[in-house]
Amino acid sequence: VLFSSARGEETPAHSKFVFVAEYRIEVSDDGESWTEVANGRDRKPVGAYKAQGKAPTGRHLDHRLLALETTAGEKSRRNKLTQELATVKRDIAEVPSLPLAWIGTRNPKDAEGPFHLFIGGSPQKPGETVTPASISTLSEIAPTYQLPQDTKEATRREILAEWITDVENPLTWRVLANRLWHYHFGTGIVDTPNDFGYMGGRPTHPELLDFLATELKRNGFRLKPLHKLIVTSKTYRQSSEWRDAAAKIDGDSRLLWRFPPRRLSAEEVRDTMLSVAGKLDTTMGGPGFRLYHFMQDNVCTYEPLDEHGPETYRRAVYHQNARASVVDLMTEFDLADCAFSTPRRAETTTPLQALTLLNHSFTVDMAEAFAQRIEKEAGANDPAKQALHAFRLAYQRLPNRGEQSKSVAVIRDHGLRAFTRAMLNSSELIYCD
Repeated sequence: VLFSSARGEETPAHSKFVFVAEYRIEVSDDGESWTEVANGRDRKPVGAYKAQGKAPTGRHLDHRLLALETTAGEKSRRNKLTQELATVKRDIAEVPSLPLAWIGTRNPKDAEGPFHLFIGGSPQKPGETVTPASISTLSEIAPTYQLPQDTKEATRREILAEWITDVENPLTWRVLANRLWHYHFGTGIVDTPNDFGYMGGRPTHPELLDFLATELKRNGFRLKPLHKLIVTSKTYRQSSEWRDAAAKIDGDSRLLWRFPPRRLSAEEVRDTMLSVAGKLDTTMGGPGFRLYHFMQDNVCTYEPLDEHGPETYRRAVYHQNARASVVDLMTEFDLADCAFSTPRRAETTTPLQALTLLNHSFTVDMAEAFAQRIEKEAGANDPAKQALHAFRLAYQRLPNRGEQSKSVAVIRDHGLRAFTRAMLNSSELIYCD
């Protein structure tokens, strides 16, 4: 068997070759009479065969040759189109990906009912039919409702929301007023903010709680007037000074014979340091920030930032918490786990808190910024004025004679930065009393 090209050149059949032109294959028994058994005139383009994982054929080579037989003008036009195509592809690649959402569906009939109590908690043992209605135990103090069994789910949800926020439903406004009191004093009038039921705490001042709830309603359910009422009250502004006689009766100051001191929450500690240093960004709204580096490689990883730049100087309410993240400064001060409801913050005292507050890069940066602010606002060469101004900014008060003399000595002997760093680590800064 011999191979014969279009020009009649013959090649032994055992030779290894690549089809680069039109071809035909002829066979002969005597070397004189030849019969054509194959040719390349009907081969398909190689692209189609590559997509199918097949080798190129003669038909492809035939079309390839025809494509190569283009004029100079056609080549120029093809090159131009290739460049335009590359530009379009580059522009398309720069378009950000659209957000994806995984949306589940369910059978609407599942929400139509009827619904039953399950005997022993078993879905296989349906008991009494349950109809949509308000809580019967509140019927004496709050409005009630009962809906037909076939009421649509959307309607049931709407009616429930309206019942919860009804101006005649005292429970909602008592809970809200108690929560505000809780955050100002560290403990609510009811010391179980999430439980006003039988197993919860009893209110220490029930008349006061009702008064605050009434004030909340009277002001159109706006929170700021109630905040102002609380913080301008004599109860809030009274001294936290300890009195043995009163402490023997009410050691926890639940009867409010003094203002109960409390440590600032983790977010408040951070925001206070930023505010004192003059670095707090009070911009409202917009995207949040992270105090960790987010990585995703099969699983999500959250690496705490070693340095907190100006882009993180916003209020902590804009921080994007993640359940698995650890934020050094705030975690040490009992930052709440965002995976769970936390009506009351834990308040632990550990050596790590002192070490973090003293040595964390954030504290060092804020001490430097605090010193720069004092030098700018109180002068760079007067330790006495610097100490006075530092006390005003950090504690909202003037130092007494002993504090003033010691502060001036520290500034002269160790520098203003050492003094501001010590102030940021003081108990008076991170405790509300």
